[in-house]
Amino acid sequence: MKNIESYNAEKYKDSRYSSVEEGIFQTDDNGEILYVTSLSFVQEPELGEGSNAGCISQYPLEDILDKFYCYISDFYDELNSEKEEVCYQEFASPDLADIVKLRTIIGKHVYNQEVDDRVKLVIE
Repeated sequence: MKNIESYNAEKYKDSRYSSVEEGIFQTDDNGEILYVTSLSFVQEPELGEGSNAGCISQYPLEDILDKFYCYISDFYDELNSEKEEVCYQEFASPDLADIVKLRTIIGKHVYNQEVDDRVKLVIE
């Protein structure tokens, strides 16, 4: 994943969301307070990632979710058409600190690399 940027979705203007800090919003999901942020990125097929937004690959996305203790809460189907290069995802966690940490990947290059028969998440 490269060209990782913050994405301010139109839905965040709705009263169900309140801004916590730049790019992070709080919402109530059936009585549970959640913190959400949306990111856009470009996949790298040469590194085994999907070839376009319509086919977002499982990795390194799964490893990012595991590392930052969050999950995908919106897939932005309308934005992630097969003709687009840029992918959009909303990430959520009940812990604000997890979302703050997740946003540290903005502007970085994130990919999986095989090291000694193991796959390692690289963030540079």
